[in-house]
Amino acid sequence: MEFQHKISIIGSTGSIGTQTLDIVRAYPGIRVEAISAYSNVELLEKQAREFLPKTVCAVDEAAAKDLAIRLADTDIRVLSGKEGLVATATAEKAQTVVTAVVGISGLEPTIAAIRAGKNIALANKETLVTGGHLVTALAKEQGVSLLPVDSEHSAIFQSLQGCREHDEIKKILLTASGGPFFGKKREELADVTPEQALKHPNWDMGAKVTIDSSTLVNKGLEVMEAKWLFGVEMSQIEVLVHRQSVVHSMVEYRDNGIIAQLGAPDMRLPIQYAITYPHRLPMKGNVLDFTKYPALTFEQPDTETFYALKLAYQAGEQGGILPCVFNAADEAAVALFLKKKIRYLEIAEVIERAMSDAKKIENPTLEEILETDAQIKQEILKRF
Repeated sequence: MEFQHKISIIGSTGSIGTQTLDIVRAYPGIRVEAISAYSNVELLEKQAREFLPKTVCAVDEAAAKDLAIRLADTDIRVLSGKEGLVATATAEKAQTVVTAVVGISGLEPTIAAIRAGKNIALANKETLVTGGHLVTALAKEQGVSLLPVDSEHSAIFQSLQGCREHDEIKKILLTASGGPFFGKKREELADVTPEQALKHPNWDMGAKVTIDSSTLVNKGLEVMEAKWLFGVEMSQIEVLVHRQSVVHSMVEYRDNGIIAQLGAPDMRLPIQYAITYPHRLPMKGNVLDFTKYPALTFEQPDTETFYALKLAYQAGEQGGILPCVFNAADEAAVALFLKKKIRYLEIAEVIERAMSDAKKIENPTLEEILETDAQIKQEILKRF
């Protein structure tokens, strides 16, 4: 029997979005109802013509006007702006929405999708980092699933399939590749360039995520995401540097037994599992050859050199608005670093200063989260 499912993709032109469409190509029973991107008109047009979604959104208005002209010979509805993004997320027949954008821009459309009763294949970790208390409560209220797409969170999710009771979980072991600068000390990182930081040893990701991986900010965001996804305390999540990226993460149970999920470093597997869950469908080209990995190693992260990870734990433990502040400061700092307006080591310094200056808001509303995000970014960008 052919697998049948209907999806929407927010961020179809990025790394996760394009790999999601690879899976759609492999399984014609998966139908794409709507897609969105910011401004990559050429790729959006190509995707629209191949997959024939009912709705396409280019968030940038000029890009949307161009796209509408390009697709004038089709019946595809072309939208723009935040309204278009929400329309993509709430496409009538879509059963699952793949949230593949980077940053806090994924929060509002994800909330709209949950309100519309859609299951979420979550590749946008900032949604839970900044608004985890809102999103998880709403998902529970609406009876929809939050299905993780990050390889680490998918591994944890898979390792939990045999878990009968939540209190059986003792610890989550979240693996990290260590990025391109593993083993380096602070003095060795003083003159790192964006080009050097963008050379990840194992994974092919977008620029923002790759820089975050190099600073271990990405791992900090993943720790905070895991807290909300799996209902555990920050103290129950341990990061281990695993250079081979074969063990994607593990769950330690109260009897000290550990279940791990292993696989080749290939994002298509967690994407496909989130879309097809609870089914497992065949996949070509991602076979793990154990003979190529004679040793699998695990080490503690260096949180003195890469102290943004320590800041992430601090933000997650204090909660409230602080995770939003952490994320906003990082987004602004990475943008500045990529433009060579600040140095590599200043990324963590910018985050630390923003956190120390932050006002305390214990249970932020969506409006307070979005206002804080905009304010933090504006202040940082103005400073540099």
